[in-house]
Amino acid sequence: MIALAEAVLALHLVVIAFNVAFLVVIPLGAWLGWRIVRIAWLRLLHLALMAIVAGQALAGRACILTLWQSELTGRSASPPPLIVHFVDRLIYWNFPLWVFTALYVTVFLYVAALSILVPFGRRFSSRP
Repeated sequence: MIALAEAVLALHLVVIAFNVAFLVVIPLGAWLGWRIVRIAWLRLLHLALMAIVAGQALAGRACILTLWQSELTGRSASPPPLIVHFVDRLIYWNFPLWVFTALYVTVFLYVAALSILVPFGRRFSSRP
């Protein structure tokens, strides 16, 4: 079960990295004329992931990946590797749920605004 919990944690880290990176990549890429910020499926994936995170927070639930990981590690008798403790401290903060809800909803609204300000499929930059 620990191996599966670590796989869920790895997936969680990839999702977090993708979401956070695109918060910066989209406006920066639009300004610099990067084509990647116009790829509709990437942008829609980003928007959908942020909608899921914000929706779960508004519903008062933790992220499904967090719940899966907790369930998988809760049944384990052996201690997880040291790196898991480090990563857990990095991505799981000890704040009230309302703080995360406000943060996730704000970030979702920012991503939704980016969908309007940096539309998919078109380039409006004069840079090559």
